[in-house]
Amino acid sequence: MNQDLAPLPTTLQGWLAHCERLHPKTIDMGLERVRRVAHRMGLKLDCPVYTVAGTNGKGSTCAMLESILRHSGYRTALYSSPHLVHFEERLRLDGEPVNASELIASFAAVERARARNDDEISLTYFEFSTLAILDVIARCKPDVAILEVGMGGRLDAVNIVDADCAIITSIDLDHMEFLGPDREAIGFEKAGVMRTGRPVIVSDPVPPQSVIERAREIDADLWRSGIDFHFSGDAQQWGWACSAARGGRRYSGMAYPALRGANQLINAAGVLAALTALRERLPISAQAIRVGLAQVALTGRFQILPGQPALVLDVSHNPHSVAAMAVNLDAMGFFPVTHAVFGAMADKDLAPMLERVMPLMDRWYFTDLPTPRADSAAGLQRRWQALNRRSDVQSSVHPDPASALEAALAAADPADRIVVFGSFYTVGGVLQHGLPRTKARHGTG
Repeated sequence: MNQDLAPLPTTLQGWLAHCERLHPKTIDMGLERVRRVAHRMGLKLDCPVYTVAGTNGKGSTCAMLESILRHSGYRTALYSSPHLVHFEERLRLDGEPVNASELIASFAAVERARARNDDEISLTYFEFSTLAILDVIARCKPDVAILEVGMGGRLDAVNIVDADCAIITSIDLDHMEFLGPDREAIGFEKAGVMRTGRPVIVSDPVPPQSVIERAREIDADLWRSGIDFHFSGDAQQWGWACSAARGGRRYSGMAYPALRGANQLINAAGVLAALTALRERLPISAQAIRVGLAQVALTGRFQILPGQPALVLDVSHNPHSVAAMAVNLDAMGFFPVTHAVFGAMADKDLAPMLERVMPLMDRWYFTDLPTPRADSAAGLQRRWQALNRRSDVQSSVHPDPASALEAALAAADPADRIVVFGSFYTVGGVLQHGLPRTKARHGTG
């Protein structure tokens, strides 16, 4: 669009709609276009940067980093995606969502750089919005920035920023049409966030060999779980230590992170390694680590809302994360009936996701989602029926997650459990009007 021919948007929603119309593809892997626009903008972050890549655990890792750094007195900027309800959630400044007015100014700056009359550059929605958010961060001058990769790493728009410390969380099969058919191919894409001579924390206990080889190839400072740092725990507490070669730092007798789930120690151990790797630039106290982990919060990551029936929100949306969710559901104890509110993208490997949790779910509420990528509620129900072998399970279809949750709440007894999962859109859909506890029709919720 020639900016001299049409007025620029004046609202955040107007800018987001503008971004959606610019590029013929929703996802177009590559950094050339986004780098050219960033260069025109003179975009530069003048603070230490953590970049976090991986299949699962990115959001939790970013949230723990943010919490500990803030409790150490640092001014933080955290970019993560996607959002659950409001776009402003994608950028947190000192723990709070960015003001829309800040974003509007930076969207306009991106458009001015992108839409030069002599050389207009097409950007995807994600590329455009990433540049705008990076521009806000650059203008706000935080003490430290935390950037979560959207997808992959090597060709993700976030990777135009050179990380001072990269973190690679667990790697599993997801987005295979873009990242490759197996963990080795996907690992190579994630490894693209590494930089020569700079630390990279690999918190996956069994990483693909491609990650290790890439670190050695470019001479990155590789920190491996189980080799360079270790963690252990019992029923009450846990501890972490790094090897003598890494300084021999040790933390013991720590309370478990406030984020629930058996996999959170893996994420927390990677976070402590990342903080240790940059300790000369960003000193952190043991007290800040303890308080930061104890008070960390992240909406939709095995989030259990109080009341009756119990309500669990989990954005798990691939086989690995759904398997982790199933372990966490098992650990909750006995519930007479578990109700599943489920919506998912059509391109997901659905069979292993469903098969892993089908023994746990007694009633299914399939939902449409507000994106063309999503499978329909009826389509999900058909795929579930093809796998179901239980005669005692019921299912229904619903036009949106809020309606599906309403149906589940109407059917549930106080002692039951409702699990909302399958996509950020599914969880976000039940949070549109705040936490949904007040809608319970039984018990005291």
